[in-house]
Amino acid sequence: MSDAELNKTLEKLSSISFCARRNNAFEYTSLAHHLNVSFLKDCYYHLDRNKAVGIDKVSWQEYGEGLEIKLTELVKKLKRKTYKPLPSRRVYIPKGNNAFRPLGISAIETKIVESGIARIIGSIYEVDFYGFSYGFRPNKNAHQALRVIGDSINNRPVNYIVEADIKGFFDNVEHDLLMDFLRIRIKDSSLLFLIERFLTAGYIDDNHLIKTEKGTPQGSILSPMLANIFLHYVLDKWFNDTVINHVRGYAEIVRYADDFICLVENGHDANRILKALKSRFTKHGLELHPDKTSVFSFGRYEKPTAEKEGRKANTFDFLGITHYCDKTRRGHFKVGRKTSAKKFRAKVKDLNLWLKSVRNQVLTKDWWKTLGLKLQGHYEYYGVSENFVHISKFYKLAVMLAKKWMNRRSQKKAMNWEKMNTYLQLYPLPKPRIRHSFYDVTQGVN
Repeated sequence: MSDAELNKTLEKLSSISFCARRNNAFEYTSLAHHLNVSFLKDCYYHLDRNKAVGIDKVSWQEYGEGLEIKLTELVKKLKRKTYKPLPSRRVYIPKGNNAFRPLGISAIETKIVESGIARIIGSIYEVDFYGFSYGFRPNKNAHQALRVIGDSINNRPVNYIVEADIKGFFDNVEHDLLMDFLRIRIKDSSLLFLIERFLTAGYIDDNHLIKTEKGTPQGSILSPMLANIFLHYVLDKWFNDTVINHVRGYAEIVRYADDFICLVENGHDANRILKALKSRFTKHGLELHPDKTSVFSFGRYEKPTAEKEGRKANTFDFLGITHYCDKTRRGHFKVGRKTSAKKFRAKVKDLNLWLKSVRNQVLTKDWWKTLGLKLQGHYEYYGVSENFVHISKFYKLAVMLAKKWMNRRSQKKAMNWEKMNTYLQLYPLPKPRIRHSFYDVTQGVN
């Protein structure tokens, strides 16, 4: 198979996007044939080659041996409709408060086909998705969502927040409803049949096969796309077409994957939106978490109102960042941001456990480089406007913990602060800095 075939397929996907953009009711009857050898090979080379292996125990490098032959056989199975994705390998990662988040690790061949399907249907739905959806989309990210929230509260008549949490979203998506949504645009029975097979492939947990009758497994390549499609119809389109037309004042929604908040001008609208949200999700087989869903006042009048009422001003967390009422240098209202206490504690705990585990396993010079990368990663996400104090605090705690575990390598404590500071001068760790400024320089509020 040649590069010409791949280029032809990519041109077809571009044409699909063009049709979707021109006509939001256009229906696609022939899509599965794009899963050809050249396209799947391109999907293979776009995979992260260092990811954990699935139940097949085949690595990216191992699958690449005789790649053309394997993909040719794979395409034959896809055309005959005999291809069955392997169940994913279920693992659990900590998410704080002694709770764990389940993740599914797909087999390498499953990842290739998932990637191909995601790219094909993404060429349709990326055109349909609304601008206020920021999760798992090209050229969209969490920091853009955070900036929009700040800009809207600072500059729009926002006085209330509707905070909602979908209870176990990824584990509770109804397959039948999801397939109904896909059929609105996609009429290719072969591709729909293949997607259903992925949804029902199940997972292996503690050597037991668990069949999946609902949900989109977290960790799979296809899951984020399917989740966005589901929420596009259940939440985004409904909010844009119905809610906005039935509120009296300003209202806006910001969504990142299954996390979203509504920014609202008046309390009456906010309470009506919350009531409608509960009904909307119940209708589609989902539930809003009762302890994590609420309406509260927030905005430029929140702090003076709270002072009059003798209470603390409200704050809210979104995407790991706490938003609070702050002031510019000139004394005007602005949204302040800091790492949420829950996330900060979790990050410090994770760092402490990692340092404890590696101090005697590898040489200091080796884990010291990794520590630097971990700090860089922390600044890359949490280094947002107004949060310099908290990323600086994280840096200081990282240095303290490094010193602590360097001294635990033997009975004798050899690393005092004088030696530690000398070590830091010789082998400096990345210093904290704001990586995402949400203000123009001319505003002078950062």
